[in-house]
Amino acid sequence: MPDLVPYPFERLVRRMFTELEQRRAIFDLPERKFTLAPAQRDLAVRFHGATAASPLGPAAGPHSQLAQNLVLSFLGGGRIFELKTVQIQDRLVIPRPCIDARTVGYNVEWSQELTLEQSLEEYVKASMLIELLVASGKLALPPDAARTVFDMSVGYDLAGIRSSAWARSCAASWTRRRWSTACARRSPRSTRTCATSPSPPRSRARSRCPPSTGARRRDRGASRPTSSREVGLDCVVKLNPTLLGKVETRRILNEVLGYEDQVPDSAFDADARYDQAVDFVGRLADRARQLGRGLGIKLTNTLVVENPGDFLPKTERLRYLSGPPLHVLAMSLVGRFRATFGGALPVSFSAGIDKHNFADAVSLGLVPVTVCTDLLRTGGYGRMQAYFELLGKRMDAAGARSIDEWVLLGQGRAGEALDRLEQRGVEVTACREALAARADLAAAAGPALEPWLVEARLLNTERYVGGLLADPRYARAANAKSPPKVGTHLVLFDCLTCDKCLPVCPNDANFTYVLPRLEVPIVKLRPQPGGAFARESHGVLKFDKKHQIANFVDLCNECGNCDVFCPEDGGPYVAKPRFFGTRARWAEATLDGVFVERGGATMDGRFDGKEFHVRLDGDRVVYTGEGFSLSLREGDDTVSGTAEGEVDLTSFHILDWLRKAFVGDAVNYVTA
Repeated sequence: MPDLVPYPFERLVRRMFTELEQRRAIFDLPERKFTLAPAQRDLAVRFHGATAASPLGPAAGPHSQLAQNLVLSFLGGGRIFELKTVQIQDRLVIPRPCIDARTVGYNVEWSQELTLEQSLEEYVKASMLIELLVASGKLALPPDAARTVFDMSVGYDLAGIRSSAWARSCAASWTRRRWSTACARRSPRSTRTCATSPSPPRSRARSRCPPSTGARRRDRGASRPTSSREVGLDCVVKLNPTLLGKVETRRILNEVLGYEDQVPDSAFDADARYDQAVDFVGRLADRARQLGRGLGIKLTNTLVVENPGDFLPKTERLRYLSGPPLHVLAMSLVGRFRATFGGALPVSFSAGIDKHNFADAVSLGLVPVTVCTDLLRTGGYGRMQAYFELLGKRMDAAGARSIDEWVLLGQGRAGEALDRLEQRGVEVTACREALAARADLAAAAGPALEPWLVEARLLNTERYVGGLLADPRYARAANAKSPPKVGTHLVLFDCLTCDKCLPVCPNDANFTYVLPRLEVPIVKLRPQPGGAFARESHGVLKFDKKHQIANFVDLCNECGNCDVFCPEDGGPYVAKPRFFGTRARWAEATLDGVFVERGGATMDGRFDGKEFHVRLDGDRVVYTGEGFSLSLREGDDTVSGTAEGEVDLTSFHILDWLRKAFVGDAVNYVTA
């Protein structure tokens, strides 16, 4: 498997603005799927002292690793980005395929695939790309609607963020990106100049309690919260669904929801218990207040279950469950923590979020609400649009004009929340009047707003969590069907062209290109005495689709997700032409694939392990490979050159037509 190779910043800029201008899309996401500034609603939320224009974002995982992933999440409406883990062990060997989203969602690894230095580069590039998009004016996006928060994930200890490599990279990356962005702003592709210089995003440390280190980590974290004190960051402790305990976890997963996944005893034995988590969260919250920092929790990590080996590699004993069943488990923990700590403890949430439950999660006052598994399904980042559409409809029906008002009104518990405040002696007359008149609730409440919100969060959580176990949407029966297959096998050209493989790739590694509809004779040449060549015809090579599918291998980590959703067998990332970003990368690889020089003057290809080369030479094309070097002219049967034996021109025709497809106005990673 080739390593991920981040795409150069300058070429991302060129690709982004060219594609928007020519195709009304960015990184293959159509403009009609952008979610920019919802009319008549204020979706802004506060997250550790910073303001984000919406509570949604990608969870730390496959959608937050590369710069273009984060831009796509921004275009989908995400404004809080959980960046992938900053960890000292940054050179991992990850089994493939690593994602199985056929049903509820499983993975064997969503950890960091880039080095620390590369990770920082990607986050800085993403921040700059978003800034350029907003500053260009091409999105018609008001500045307030573009406010974002970049949130680091620090795991599984603080060695990564403390490392000298991270510190050195921080200064160097920002300097390089400032220069590159300044140059890009002067580019003719960007029609406006931004008056402000780029600055680092307001990152937040997200530490997790590692399941393998138990009380030692908890005690060290509680007595010495280094992220807050030494690094100066607010902290969110990411917790595991196993905090529910063996009995309750298995009861919900296996008995109530009907899933057959087995959670091993080791998943519980190596992790904290709920009472221990309550203890260290409470102590960390106290210390954070002393330091003037913020402390919250995130619910939850994925759930460790046994791997049956039916899709993910059999070498992996365990896999990690996500999606609908995890939503129920994680929300059950939200209910427990809310009952223990009240509605004031900040809780961020990521477990089985989709268009149907996003609005409810927001009504619970969860910030941010992040998504992963649902974006791996058909439609990809474009699915985020429906989240906001349904949230908007429900807010309108409730009369909520802001997220705070949605928390008060979303579950219909605003009046009960006021009753609780009144019982504590809080004056709520103005609140009741505003509620009855559907007036501005925040203005009427004044200093009573936050206590009102705290009580509403508690009541909303009780109502929503209380109904989940009986909701059939989360049961196995509703989530057991895999995407359909039609029984045919992918070949290099001409598939069903359903294009499902494009948006389900988190990295936008699959793309389309156009070949003319034509039939090309398959010809084999035999050298004759005197330098002549005899021709033998062996059928035709046929191109008969509106466009073709290809894979940009530098951005493909062979997760396997496009294979899951392709109706045909074989996997687009395996069967379709692979394009490399540089000739050096192509030469180093053992995979079949091609490299097209920008402008199309040369092309290198590897098919069935054999290498071939095409090069323009005036009005002729030079075609070389092992044991031959030929010169041909299109439309001319004359062939010159040398060959040690029979030469099949099939690879020549493939390379020559691919070369022609990647010149002119084509917009993709090959031509940018």
